[in-house]
Amino acid sequence: MENPSRGRLNQANGRLRLAKTGVAIVQKCDRLYLQATLPPRPASDKALPYQQQIALGVHANPAGISLAEKEARRLGFLIDSKSFDWGLYGDTNQKIETITDLAQKFEEMKRHDVSDTTWETDYARPLAKLPAGEQITPELLIATIAETKPNTRQRRRFCLAFRQLAQFAGIDIDVSDLMGNYSPTKVQPRNLPTDEDIAKGFAQIENLQWQWVYGVIAAYGLRDHEAFYLDMSKFPIAQVLEGKTGYRQCWPLRPEWAEQWDLVNVKRPPVTGRCHADFGDRVCKFFSRSLIDFRAYDLRHAWAIRAIGFGLDTSLAAKQMGHSLATHTQTYHLALNEREQQRAYDRILSLQRWVKNEPPLKGK
Repeated sequence: MENPSRGRLNQANGRLRLAKTGVAIVQKCDRLYLQATLPPRPASDKALPYQQQIALGVHANPAGISLAEKEARRLGFLIDSKSFDWGLYGDTNQKIETITDLAQKFEEMKRHDVSDTTWETDYARPLAKLPAGEQITPELLIATIAETKPNTRQRRRFCLAFRQLAQFAGIDIDVSDLMGNYSPTKVQPRNLPTDEDIAKGFAQIENLQWQWVYGVIAAYGLRDHEAFYLDMSKFPIAQVLEGKTGYRQCWPLRPEWAEQWDLVNVKRPPVTGRCHADFGDRVCKFFSRSLIDFRAYDLRHAWAIRAIGFGLDTSLAAKQMGHSLATHTQTYHLALNEREQQRAYDRILSLQRWVKNEPPLKGK
């Protein structure tokens, strides 16, 4: 069934086309914008008119659509009569919104659509890297993106956040060449630490509280922030009380680690945070300060690869990691393929030997 507001919006745009206003109403999230070919904004380096959007600050509801249609007709008249001026829409040659002002309005709009954690991680952090008092330009956004490491999650976050900010501000920006080839689904088993590397890393940590955090992430395959929301009262089962995907129970893969590392006795570092991302950031900073040459998420990925090697059912491994089966399979696709195919091949060989009454292969 079509959304009633979407139907009203289509009808309004149909009337605007029939009237040949040259203006369309565009919906982004739950807000409305006018779109038309307009002169460059003040301080722009462009010389000729091009497609731009004007934020109306109204919601995509019947009242907002009615107001937007009236504003679209007014804008069309201003364009036709050659009397359009950006000053009528809050832009003047003397002053353009600073990044601080723009980011505040962008947050007010975006907060309706994302969780607090997503806002803090995917938007607030990139926006905080922009110089607050300056005016937003494509060059500034691209230069800030270029300061991040290529082909990383951080680079991808900056590109996505700044592209949306630019759209909100009515600025043209192309970040496709900067995005890189980072993908959370590209986990290469050969690049992860071995169990021997992980055990050595644990022994290198002198601070017992951070050593415990490292230990529970490695033994239970936790997300970095989940170590701060852990209940060990059902040891060796660890209960994640809160986190990105809510409550779940986890079992240690290499249960000897849970015993030898005394993970039953909770020793969390005395750090604070307002949200999951804050605690994840504390863990990342610890790893960057330490002598360990891999990341917290490498411990989680290593748990998943270990689960494949140990023969843990894929659906159970996904559940313990707080994944959907589809996400888990996609993320560890390469490892699943390699290990699962090898196990299937080994089973075929073993069956053939059993049929021929031959002794089993050594180690099988």
